Amino acid sequence: MPRATSLLVLLALLLSPAAAQAEGPFSRWAAVVVAGDWHAHEGGPTEAFDNARRDVSQTLVDLGFSPQAVRQYSVRPQRYPIVKPEKTELGRIHAGLRAVAAKNTAGCLVYISSHGAPEGVQIDDDILPPQLLAAVINDACPARPAIVVISACFSGVFVSPLQKDDRMILTAARADRASFGCGEENKYPYFDDCFLSSARTAQDFIALGKAAQACVARKERDTGAEPASQPQLWIGPNLRPLLPLYAFARPAPKPDRPVKRR
Repeated sequence: MPRATSLLVLLALLLSPAAAQAEGPFSRWAAVVVAGDWHAHEGGPTEAFDNARRDVSQTLVDLGFSPQAVRQYSVRPQRYPIVKPEKTELGRIHAGLRAVAAKNTAGCLVYISSHGAPEGVQIDDDILPPQLLAAVINDACPARPAIVVISACFSGVFVSPLQKDDRMILTAARADRASFGCGEENKYPYFDDCFLSSARTAQDFIALGKAAQACVARKERDTGAEPASQPQLWIGPNLRPLLPLYAFARPAPKPDRPVKRR
């Protein structure tokens, strides 16, 4: 679909009476959020990836995604009986994304927090290469916009293979750089921490991506982490003019309480 036509269609949808009553532009998007490992870079256990998985999922709901359309995956799902994430396995993730995308057809978001390598991102005991993730998303989410966020070392390797005109790709590092914050004592990896903090004030995913990049740079300077990871942001030409129209849902401000006169 030509860019101008896509923009006109989206404007018509957003301005229609039905859209005014809807939850928001992401209420019919599908999302999967994956914690790909549970080991720190030192080799011991860490909750950093699962903390990111849990809190990114809640943040997506806060931004306007339907809770039923956000699926979570963990390498150790039995540890989280309240949330009940599914097991992190590529087949399960693919099937889950297909299932939720079949019911929520406006767009797809994939978020993975894990360790990475020049060959791809860690998914439990396996490495998921960029070309295979591209095939999964192409199959589960055809003919719709998609946002892909990869928080891992060397995650810039995903940018080129995932590129499509209606896609946004945000990664924690350049293809030849490590990212930071995957230790036993870290609550989140640096990038996930910045994604979450930036989401509190960003108005859309473009602003969120740029704010996360700046946040990571500050955090690395403050902690002396080097060389800089340099998170990557790529936005397809058909999606770039539309993303500002996908404004995040924000709760209405609470009215000031009247001052009682004595």
